[in-house]
Amino acid sequence: MFSACADPKSIEGLQWLLCYLTTGKHVDFYWSFATVLSLLAITAPVAMGFGFAGAMAARSQILPLRWLGKGYTGMVRGVPDIVFFLFFVIALDQGIEWLNHQVQCPDWTAPIRQGLEFRVCPEAKVPLGSSPQWLHKLYGFGLAILTFALVFGAFAANVLYGAMQAVPRAQLETAEAYGMSQSQVFRRILVPQMWVYALPGLSNLWMILIKATPLLFLLGVQDIVYWARELGGAKTSAYEYPHGDWRLYYFLFLLVFYLSFTRVSEIILGRLTAKLSRGQATAAGEAMRKAGI
Repeated sequence: MFSACADPKSIEGLQWLLCYLTTGKHVDFYWSFATVLSLLAITAPVAMGFGFAGAMAARSQILPLRWLGKGYTGMVRGVPDIVFFLFFVIALDQGIEWLNHQVQCPDWTAPIRQGLEFRVCPEAKVPLGSSPQWLHKLYGFGLAILTFALVFGAFAANVLYGAMQAVPRAQLETAEAYGMSQSQVFRRILVPQMWVYALPGLSNLWMILIKATPLLFLLGVQDIVYWARELGGAKTSAYEYPHGDWRLYYFLFLLVFYLSFTRVSEIILGRLTAKLSRGQATAAGEAMRKAGI
């Protein structure tokens, strides 16, 4: 990064450390934090969308739709995350390429599955082999977001379904007695009231999502855990900055990062819970009423 770092063998001390921490690989390590934060920022609302759709389907009066909603939550929640992550990404990637293969190469005669290999015509590869590297990374990141959203959306669906069931039936019946339609009762009474019941479960789900971000490595995304392992491992003379096994220090740094992030999340979620509980007929709301808050 700096001209003084051109020859690592000629520098030492703090200058060596400064040069070491500003190498291209360390820049990738720093950018990987943005990757993790971007994953959380995008996955959380997408997972909430899947969760809300799943909860609505599970409450539907239409039997097939109700089966679909309960089947989605039951299937995803019943499979270990690591198994679902590995299976779904491979299946989705191959499914997209297979469909593209049927459109792009209808005259292809060779079998797509050849032993352990999955081969489609070059035009059907997603992304194309000639595509820039950033497009391959963006595609992999998109698959990771979809996988995380589906998994955590199933848990969110279960939380939201329970929260909807927890809203006192008397409130819904009162709204109906005032002449509100079913859609009005849902929008104006059920959904606003359910959040105070859903937030504790969603808060725990957010914490689990944060802790699950190292699974990005399994999906081929170079996340902070990947770079901590790579940069902290013992180097040989083939590397510009050889050093001993520093993985302990890198993972301690990640420990501080995750603990700080979860602590900030706890503070924000605690304040949000207090705000939503004010005036509500719940244990938290009753405690606030007695305390005069």
